[in-house]
Amino acid sequence: MIKKIAVLAGDGIGPEIMAEAIKVLNDLNSQMNLALEFENGLIGGAAYDEYGSPFPQQTIDLVKKSDAILLGAVGGKKWEVLDISVRPEKGLLRLRSTLGLFSNLRPAILYPQLADASSLKPELVSGLDLMIVRELTGGIYFGQPRGIRILENGERQGFNTAVYSESEIRRIGRSAFQIAQKRNKKLCSVDKANVLECTELWRTVMDEISVDYPDVQLSHMYVDNAAMQLVRAPKQFDVIVTSNLFGDVLSDAAAMLTGSIGMLPSASLDANGKGMYEPIHGSAPDIAGKGIANPLATILSAAMMLRYTFNLGEAAERIEKAVNDALDANVRTADIFSEGMTKVSTSEMGDAVVSALQNGAVV
Repeated sequence: MIKKIAVLAGDGIGPEIMAEAIKVLNDLNSQMNLALEFENGLIGGAAYDEYGSPFPQQTIDLVKKSDAILLGAVGGKKWEVLDISVRPEKGLLRLRSTLGLFSNLRPAILYPQLADASSLKPELVSGLDLMIVRELTGGIYFGQPRGIRILENGERQGFNTAVYSESEIRRIGRSAFQIAQKRNKKLCSVDKANVLECTELWRTVMDEISVDYPDVQLSHMYVDNAAMQLVRAPKQFDVIVTSNLFGDVLSDAAAMLTGSIGMLPSASLDANGKGMYEPIHGSAPDIAGKGIANPLATILSAAMMLRYTFNLGEAAERIEKAVNDALDANVRTADIFSEGMTKVSTSEMGDAVVSALQNGAVV
């Protein structure tokens, strides 16, 4: 069966890094007969320049008919003067909303070859491979009522509402349990149940869901302790599931354990596993067109797509191994380069991964 992939390269370095991900997927597609089919579309500033909208109807139609979306990056100084309603980032938010992408997967993977790049001691982080599953469309970021009001004494007061319905918790919980089943079958649910009733319900529902996943070991941790444990002993975690706010903070902290944001992929999934896959770094307009951007996060996002939307675990593992082999060969883009390594361009890094795919090592 044909697997339709919408390719949205976006802005800045997006087209450069996307070209390398497609290069890798095309090579793997020819080797394994994966039936991948690509169709390009516009999003963000590039879409605004062409259609006057960061998420035009043509792109809406494309992503709706596709089985998965591979995205580069959006934004840049060129479009900062626009009204906020049509800035590039709004295209990304509307895409998530249109497709109901509520489950945000943020892996933090530190390849042993890059252990010295982390701010933590190598023995604490070498081999780190954890996944944070963040609820993306609910919680305090979206709760009502919210706003700024004037009290009777004339003082201003800001207020937000942290709210999760049982169905929202069950939905993200099941997504996290299913991801844990594909990994090491360990799931840590992070909350603040000792203080917040909203997350007290979160913990209760997670316990109820666990009955349906007896092969997954569920544990609970308060968010303040989880933040401490991430920098004390991060390899104790396999999969973490948490709310929108807590996930926002913890996933950024975990990202820095890996030494380079240029190495980290992500996914945002709907209830049926359809997803948008993108690197977590931005569009980096300051280096766009220079051929020095690191494409590995985008290539690894493509591997996530194969695993989580198409259930092609073997194909995903082949890409991940090829990335590891390229690093073993001491091939580095500028962001992860150190003395004694071979500094390569964006396209040369993509070539190294393809070489590893074809030969089992970089040649």
